Amino acid sequence: MGKVIINREKCKACGLCIEVCPKGSLKIDENLNKKGCYPVVFVEESGCIGCAICANVCPDMAIEKVYK
Repeated sequence: MGKVIINREKCKACGLCIEVCPKGSLKIDENLNKKGCYPVVFVEESGCIGCAICANVCPDMAIEKVYK
């Protein structure tokens, strides 16, 4: 099973990944990134099933799936 990695500096907080996550594992962070956006972070990383639907919809390629 893979794991999803979020690059908080690439994220522009469009929220598309949050909408499609089947487990509700993502939320907008309370801390700004270097672009001045509130990036997406995990609510609880252990809730992620590694389906990578979020990575597929991310227009900025800020999310990627890595295989263990």
